Amino acid sequence: MIAEFGHFLLILALLTAAAQSFVPLFGAAKNAPRAMAFADRAASVQFILIALSFAALTAVFIRSDFSVLLAATHSHSMKPFLYKISGVWGNHEGSILLWTLMLALYGALIPRFGKHLPKTLKARAIAVQGLLGFGFLTFILFTSNPFERLNPVPPDGLGLNPLLQDPGLALHPPFLYMGYVGFSVAFAFSVAALMEGKVDATWARWLRPWVLVAWSFLTIGITMGSVWAYYELGWGGWWMWDPVENVSFMPWLVGTALLHSIMVLGTRHQLATWTVLLGISAFSMSLIGTFVVRSGVLVSVHAFAVDPARGVVILALLMAYTGGALALYAKRAKTLKGPGGFDILSRQGGLVLNNLLLITATATVFLGTFYPLFMDAMTGDKITVAKPYFDLTFAPIMLLLILFMGAAPLLKWSGDSWAALKKLGLISAALFVVIVIGTTLIGKSFLGGIGLFFAAYLAAATLLALSKRTQGFKNWKQPAATYGFVLAHLGMAIFTAGAVIMSTWAKEDLRRLKVGESMQNAGYEFTLDKVTTGIHENYQYLEAKIDVSKDGRAVKTLTTQQRYYPVREMITTEAGFHFTAGPTVFAAISEGDVNRGWKIRANYHPFVTWIWFGAFLMALAGFISLFDSRLRAPAATKETLS
Repeated sequence: MIAEFGHFLLILALLTAAAQSFVPLFGAAKNAPRAMAFADRAASVQFILIALSFAALTAVFIRSDFSVLLAATHSHSMKPFLYKISGVWGNHEGSILLWTLMLALYGALIPRFGKHLPKTLKARAIAVQGLLGFGFLTFILFTSNPFERLNPVPPDGLGLNPLLQDPGLALHPPFLYMGYVGFSVAFAFSVAALMEGKVDATWARWLRPWVLVAWSFLTIGITMGSVWAYYELGWGGWWMWDPVENVSFMPWLVGTALLHSIMVLGTRHQLATWTVLLGISAFSMSLIGTFVVRSGVLVSVHAFAVDPARGVVILALLMAYTGGALALYAKRAKTLKGPGGFDILSRQGGLVLNNLLLITATATVFLGTFYPLFMDAMTGDKITVAKPYFDLTFAPIMLLLILFMGAAPLLKWSGDSWAALKKLGLISAALFVVIVIGTTLIGKSFLGGIGLFFAAYLAAATLLALSKRTQGFKNWKQPAATYGFVLAHLGMAIFTAGAVIMSTWAKEDLRRLKVGESMQNAGYEFTLDKVTTGIHENYQYLEAKIDVSKDGRAVKTLTTQQRYYPVREMITTEAGFHFTAGPTVFAAISEGDVNRGWKIRANYHPFVTWIWFGAFLMALAGFISLFDSRLRAPAATKETLS
């Protein structure tokens, strides 16, 4: 009965979304207050209905109701409670319902935080949110019903994919979706602005917090996915340029460009049409990611489904939403143009170059991700675009981006002189000599030194900008956005340093060891202490204890397992880790026996934790910026938002 109730609620939500899509648009066109006010109530009702439906599906999983097909194929009565919950979205149908729930949540929050917006603009934006919800609810009900019954009822379920039975991945999709779907607000208000024919500083000021929220959650989601892939999949790296990693990264890049473009629009009333285009593009990239994950067009360990029929429906939604928005943009963008022209040597010029580089980086990732697909469709040739392509094309763009990230905050909004960058130039020259020469001589890597120089350059430039704004670190009473900017840029510097060190000086070794035997890697000694077997509540395991020491001193005993899940007939490897703020070491066991020994992989990863710390610091910076009181102002002022 719970399943039927949840299904019925989705039908009601679909009808509500349909009304939400058209009644407010009619009200805005006719300037009918009651019809426009209907948008607020409809958005709230749609969210409540979908939330109750999602709760019903969660109850099905918690109760292990295997008369529901989704629970039977993605849950098990012996599964830990946490993974019964995460199993709700650890599949195609549940994840798309979670996506739609997030979409409805953002739609319901617009009336709550948009009380000072022009009524017609708000009504049109909520109508666009309703139209997005209508499309995805239609997709769920007709192609991906999470409440479909199963008869006969199996005695037990197949269980959740063992790779997904991890606390980090239980939280990864919700955070990722809060980011992905959050850009729908930018999309909705960009389309609404095109309908209104007006974009101004008030519009930018109101939209910026929503973009900050989406960008920050997406940063957390991507970072958590990176951490999960690092320790669960055993790739031994923090980023592998996997296709599904890439399609989550592209909206992040466009969203970053959108944040900086909004800043220019909110202060200088320039880049209006460009900002609207980025608002459309950020959510469109999210839709592309949804299409890739669920269509099977690209192979990835992250993919939820390989059903081309469902992929065609999502592709149709993508083309309808993005195509419709771009068609409206082509028709109405000329009405949004503000004052033109700017000085290259200015903060605004730096932000414009920042945008161009971010979009170029996005295009590079897009080409590397989808070129194999295009070639397969056109010629039938199977090709792979891997890490060397991205290292050669993407890395130089990001280094150039860091160059402008450091310099732009030191300049005035309007024209400035090279004298403003004199101190940064002197500090940069000193850093270059010390870091590059020192790293080349000691670390035997010139390219590693170049990468570390750029990280140090960005940190130094950010601290110089903070010193300038606080009058030599004396006046700490600054807007929240200032500290958000500082933390974001310092986070990027820390991230860059960690990525460079990890990529340049990481070491890996693979040996076959018997109990009592050792192997060396990067000055660490890994000794296989003992190997045991056992049974957990839902898997069997082969476990190894590996003692790690350095210079004769014990570091840590690592525990690594190879697990077999009988229900899924899957084998996974759980590595043992010793994380520190400096070097990280880990070991993993695979096949073997007493006579031949076991294969042991030992890794040395210096400063890999800096990568994730820097990324989380950037996300924190976004949330801190939300506390800037100027973002809550009902009307535009001449105050800057930087």
